[in-house]
Amino acid sequence: MAYTEKFQSLADAARAKVDEVAPADVAALIADGAIALDIRDPDEHAKDHIPGSLNISRGKLEMNVEEALPDLDRVILCYCNANNRGALSAASLRDMGYTNARFIGGGLNAWRKLPA
Repeated sequence: MAYTEKFQSLADAARAKVDEVAPADVAALIADGAIALDIRDPDEHAKDHIPGSLNISRGKLEMNVEEALPDLDRVILCYCNANNRGALSAASLRDMGYTNARFIGGGLNAWRKLPA
């Protein structure tokens, strides 16, 4: 998908602020207590998602995250289909005080390619 220059610049800045997690590391992090946070829209989440993930769409993230995830120190693995919305969400969560907000590199598309 082609993005505008301004949007891509914003997403790139967000990626520089937060840690990227390799898709291959997601299962171990979840086993250690991390939460996978699907920030796609509910219809996208309904079609496919990382099992056990929490869905809060990007448009409502800042309004709803505190009730759903009150622990500011919990590892949160934000993801979308690729990178941009996941990185933007993780950066926003970091700005809100979530010290361990990260994003899954390549998002759901990369996670799907892992061997079963």
